[in-house]
Amino acid sequence: MRCAYAASQHPEDPLAGLEVADLPEPEAPAGWLRVGVRAAALNHHDLWSLRGVGLPADRLPMILGTDAAGVTDDGREVIVHSVITAPGWTGEETLDPKRTLLSELHPGTCAEYVHVPVRNVVDKPAEWSFAEAACLPTAYLTAYRMLYAAAGVTPGQRVLIQGAGGGVATAAILLARLGGAHVTVTSRDQGKLDRARRLGAHDAVTSGTRIAPVDAVLETVGEATWGHSLRSLRPGGVIAVAGATSGPAPSADLNRVFFRSLRVIGTTMGTLAELTAVRDAMVAAGIRPVIDSVHDFTDDDTGSMAVRTAFERLASGAAFGKVVLTR
Repeated sequence: MRCAYAASQHPEDPLAGLEVADLPEPEAPAGWLRVGVRAAALNHHDLWSLRGVGLPADRLPMILGTDAAGVTDDGREVIVHSVITAPGWTGEETLDPKRTLLSELHPGTCAEYVHVPVRNVVDKPAEWSFAEAACLPTAYLTAYRMLYAAAGVTPGQRVLIQGAGGGVATAAILLARLGGAHVTVTSRDQGKLDRARRLGAHDAVTSGTRIAPVDAVLETVGEATWGHSLRSLRPGGVIAVAGATSGPAPSADLNRVFFRSLRVIGTTMGTLAELTAVRDAMVAAGIRPVIDSVHDFTDDDTGSMAVRTAFERLASGAAFGKVVLTR
């Protein structure tokens, strides 16, 4: 089957290891089902895999992709939940110490087919395109969990979202407004700030700008914005952390953390129940995922070029919203 995969890993040039070619379709374990992929959204997770972070070299070649929407063999249109728990795990998926995401241990979604446990699919909204539905499982699920499970945001609170334009940040603007929060976003790109305002942000400011104290910060950028995130919190405020695209090791600034009684909460992805909840909330509110660009993943040289263009768009940092492959 045609797929995009990590053939090798290069920390400084991740796209050097990206290949598009035919690989054998993997066999589905017992209790799993096959989904014909109609759309797969890209994430920074894919770039980290190509850099050699979180994906051991002995698992190569590995089909990339954590997000997908498609059709099961019996014709059901579904969204794939990519958090795979260990056999026998019965608690919350994200707390399983042996959990993985698709493309870490099991082949990912950038392919004609992906296999997942039977419980790891939810129905696609009929009114959404496959490209829109494929945006949900990582970015929108993560943003929803950051806002409401990790940070505990309530109506009327002030939220700072670092890094306007990223998939999670864009999702968070929509979902924070949906929950009645006041939204401030940051970026170094004026065009992204303008688009964030049109999307619903109350305030959109240059990264590092001093702002009125907020109740919660959503942090996926890391080193480049961490100091600003801490300085922007009111006493007793909370930072929800779900990524570190600019680096994982900023100064902790512990004096500020304990003196102002700040809380730092890590979170990753979300549960199947939360995926269902964010889908239902967005459908009820009439809002849809924001797509930056759609690239046609066909089974020829044109399709291969489209995949590389999509990954280049993601790696450039220029995207606003999700970059999606469709078949």
